[in-house]
Amino acid sequence: MEMAPVDAGGDGGGGGGGSAVVEVNVSACDDEISPLLAEVPTKKPPRMTIFSVSNPHRRSLKEPLSGTGEPEVSFLYQIILWAWSGSRYSGLLCMASSSTIYTIMEFLMLVFPVHSVPLFEILCIRCTIILVLSFIWLRKIGQPLFVPTHTRNLLILRSLTGFISVLSFIYSVQNLPLSLAVTLNFATPIMASIGAKIILQEKLSLASFGGLACSFLGLWLIFQPMLVTRGDSSVAGDKSTSGSARESHPIFAILVGIFSSTLGGISYCLIRAGSKASDHPVYTVLSFVLLASPISAICTFTLQKFVVPSVFTLISIILLAVLAFFAEVSLARGLQLEKVSKVTNILYIKVVLSQVWSMAFLGVAASFSKVVGCLIILASVCTTVYLGPEKEIE
Repeated sequence: MEMAPVDAGGDGGGGGGGSAVVEVNVSACDDEISPLLAEVPTKKPPRMTIFSVSNPHRRSLKEPLSGTGEPEVSFLYQIILWAWSGSRYSGLLCMASSSTIYTIMEFLMLVFPVHSVPLFEILCIRCTIILVLSFIWLRKIGQPLFVPTHTRNLLILRSLTGFISVLSFIYSVQNLPLSLAVTLNFATPIMASIGAKIILQEKLSLASFGGLACSFLGLWLIFQPMLVTRGDSSVAGDKSTSGSARESHPIFAILVGIFSSTLGGISYCLIRAGSKASDHPVYTVLSFVLLASPISAICTFTLQKFVVPSVFTLISIILLAVLAFFAEVSLARGLQLEKVSKVTNILYIKVVLSQVWSMAFLGVAASFSKVVGCLIILASVCTTVYLGPEKEIE
């Protein structure tokens, strides 16, 4: 206890001069003031990664992607984060990334073929690996490991349409010239735009439909010589299938190819609806492999003979499965962020990349129709990017 003299003198009130002694408890004051003087820890914003982004709405251009106190990250990682995080062009960039990954997969299959393994066995292994990766991704972001109940019926329907579309495409590839089967399959973006107009009530602008029509025209110019001669593409093909088997029921196989592209378009619409409803695109991938894995396993042991793959073949299948996972997630993210009629036009960039790769590294002759077709597709895709994404009325 300390004493502090305080001058209380004054002339007012008729009192005389003097002093008073007031007791001040310094230790008690220190106890009361010290909490106020303590430093308040600043709350650092959480580090954002592609795992933490699940909001389907676009980020503001003024909103920073990361905190100022974060360490420097690589330039490539910043590009990936910007493409994923919901910026102005994120939907288009994610779809372009998906097409690029699919092109890489196509040429890896040429360099490292897995013809010794049956088709359904490859599909089963790939879907199982994608299933594991989906669980890892969802656990990383702290989301439930199973499909949300309020979107379960929607995602089940998406899985059914997607899987039947894949099976139909496999049948058309095995029974039609590859060039014709691929041309029919690339009608999927057009079917998806029409389906989005009917199912999702999206506005189908003249510019978007015109872009799709121009891209399909470019595709037809690229494959037109092979369609006329009924030959196969030099990029890929099933050499084990005889020509007589391919031409046994051409009308039915063509109808199956059209059916596949129609269901694929509907599946794109359901992917967009499911991604927006579940707030994360990985759920649409998870729902598909949850259905495809057991069905492909049953088909492997009932319709085909199981073959134990070699170590090199198994590594190739695993690598392709990992790439397929990121391609599917990027596609779902692109559909989540952007309207179907606009973003699906970016899928045609895969045709241009395939042709450029074939002419540059595989020695395929560059015909006039191929060059013109590639230029038309590039012009259509660049126009889509230049016009930019359309504003949605939420």
